Amino acid sequence: MDAQWGSKEANPYVVPQQQAGDAWAVEAAASGRRGTQELLKVGPVVAPPIVATVLGDQAVIVRRRLILADDEPYEIAESYYPTAIAEGTPLAEHRKIRGGAVQVLAELGYRPAVVRESVTARLTTSSLERELLQISPTDPVLVQVRITRDAHGVPYEVAVNTMTAAGRSLDYEMRID
Repeated sequence: MDAQWGSKEANPYVVPQQQAGDAWAVEAAASGRRGTQELLKVGPVVAPPIVATVLGDQAVIVRRRLILADDEPYEIAESYYPTAIAEGTPLAEHRKIRGGAVQVLAELGYRPAVVRESVTARLTTSSLERELLQISPTDPVLVQVRITRDAHGVPYEVAVNTMTAAGRSLDYEMRID
C-alpha cells in the first residue's frame, strides 16, 4: 500500500466537525481511499509510561482501534482519558461513538486550547503490534503522541498512534477557532 498520503489537517481529530462519517473515513475518502476502523479494546487500563507522564500514574480509560485503509492496516490508534472524565460516558463503552470521541468530550465541556504532537521512530516492540500492522520484527514504526489540553492547561486526552514507517510522511496543519 502506498503510504504517501495522510492528513493535511489534524483539526478534525481534536475539534468536533459538522461532517458525515468519522474523521478517518472522511480523510481517507478525500484521498480516494476507504477508511475504516476496528475497535480492539475499550476500558480501564494502567496508564502506560508515556501516558502516565501526562495524566499521572493512574488507571485510565483506553479506546484502542486498528485503523484500516482499503482493508489494509494503517495504524494502531490508542486514545487515553482520565477515568474521572470518561467513566460512565460513551468513551468507556465498547462501541463506535456517533460524532467521535471529540464530540463526547465537547459535550462534557472539554475543548482543546493547546494541542502538542510529537513523532518518534523506533523498531516494532511487540508481537501484537507486528501482527496488527502486518510487519516484521525489523520493521521501523512511527509513534505519534498527541496531548490535548483545555484552556486551563489541564490534559484530558493522550493519543498514541503507531504506524509503519516505510514510505510514510506526516504533514499537519491545525487551525483551532
